[in-house]
Amino acid sequence: MAKAILQLKSITKYYPGVAALKDVSLTLRAGEVVGLIGENGAGKSTLMKVLGGVVAPSSGVIEIDGVERTSLTVIDAITAGIAFVHQELNLFDNLDVAANVYIGREPRYGGPLNLVDRDKLVRLVQPLLDTLGVDFKPGTPVAELSIAQRQLLEIAKALSLKARVVIMDEPTSSLTLSETARLMKVIAGLKASGVSVIFISHRLHELEDCADRVVVLRDGATVGELEKSKITSAAMIQLMIGRDLKSIYTPPARSRGPAVLRVENAETSAKPGKRVSMSVHEGEILGLAGLVGSGRTELAKALFGIDPLVSGTILLNDVAVKIDSTGNAVARGIFLVPEDRKRSGLQLELSIAENICLANLQAHARHGLVDSESIATTAETQRQALDIRAPDIDTDAATLSGGNQQKVVLAKWLSMKPKILICDEPTRGIDVGAKAEIYRKLRELADSGIAVLMISSDMEEVIGVSDRIIVLHEGAVSGGLDRAQFTERNVLQLAVGNRVN
Repeated sequence: MAKAILQLKSITKYYPGVAALKDVSLTLRAGEVVGLIGENGAGKSTLMKVLGGVVAPSSGVIEIDGVERTSLTVIDAITAGIAFVHQELNLFDNLDVAANVYIGREPRYGGPLNLVDRDKLVRLVQPLLDTLGVDFKPGTPVAELSIAQRQLLEIAKALSLKARVVIMDEPTSSLTLSETARLMKVIAGLKASGVSVIFISHRLHELEDCADRVVVLRDGATVGELEKSKITSAAMIQLMIGRDLKSIYTPPARSRGPAVLRVENAETSAKPGKRVSMSVHEGEILGLAGLVGSGRTELAKALFGIDPLVSGTILLNDVAVKIDSTGNAVARGIFLVPEDRKRSGLQLELSIAENICLANLQAHARHGLVDSESIATTAETQRQALDIRAPDIDTDAATLSGGNQQKVVLAKWLSMKPKILICDEPTRGIDVGAKAEIYRKLRELADSGIAVLMISSDMEEVIGVSDRIIVLHEGAVSGGLDRAQFTERNVLQLAVGNRVN
């Protein structure tokens, strides 16, 4: 057995009135992949902040290479070879890829001006991009990258540090199956070279593939550890939530009504020359699948009026309509839960109540003035309906877990009684318990007659939740699947442009 290079011993962290960590221990050996799981609020982030030197533990010991310390600084962690791949992207949109990878560590010519050696910088970054198999260059502006590409760039930053320990926090939350498979090869390569990985993920099947051990936290304490032979989704869920969960997915639609939304020969500016025709029916969840770059998000933005259609027709209840603004879409009962909730779905500095009611203030106005009592009533009703876990509706959105933030985005639109709800990656970066709640709510909405269009890169999710699946390939519909045809193979065949037999 390889020697332990890092040990966290009896780590406890108290905040006023809260024990975020309770006597947590974790051992990491050279060339080992350890999965760290638990529901949001279980203590994973706090434990990693202790390891990264961001917060000091209230008690406990951190041992690195046999040397014990009561706490680390950020510089201590970097010097020890600990690198982070954060779920929340820490990138500068106004810089290019190369500048982001080596920000603050740029190679320089020296001399009085000490200018950045741009050529050397590119030479350092290109091999990292090659390792990840990405389709962008060192000189590509970060502002032009998709969410998935930005996630891969974060991984490139960590690899550039030549770290001994790489902590990956939800690294695949925005990646497709092919990109995830590539990342798994990168992790295998790191492991073979003696680098250790702490892999935090809510996609439990990934841990079955790559982890040597899984450590489970619940309510700030370690509740179990699974060796390689015992790592299964069922075993992990049992430890995470403390009960059996036979299936987090929902039953199929009871019935399907007429087509509420139809799209005929729709062409977006992002996919010129490619046309999409499809329909979404009352009372169903239609899954929209495809690889990154297939045009799923671009189509959703067009349906919500963010980006206008170049050509084609949108029909609501068989009547052709023009949707050229988000206000126009909202007025017609079409709402979008965006892929990136923090950048596009929430005002993080505002409260739960303000976020829920901001898009519909006119409904809470009396004689031109905002009625705070009306806002509080609506927000509290939605908080209870969606089980948004926070002390009260005045809690800032920035302090909520990912799952509760997603519920706030949903609550904002549900308070306005949608007819068509478009959800782009609705469970990105949230835990299995919160996922089950989101799935249950989407099914309730469909059962109430709302047409739900769900875009997802998670194969299990799109198969488990959808009533029908439409698959896009390079901007066009590759094919559709009824529930009896749902298999990963069939979805992948269509996603790469092949027919299903």
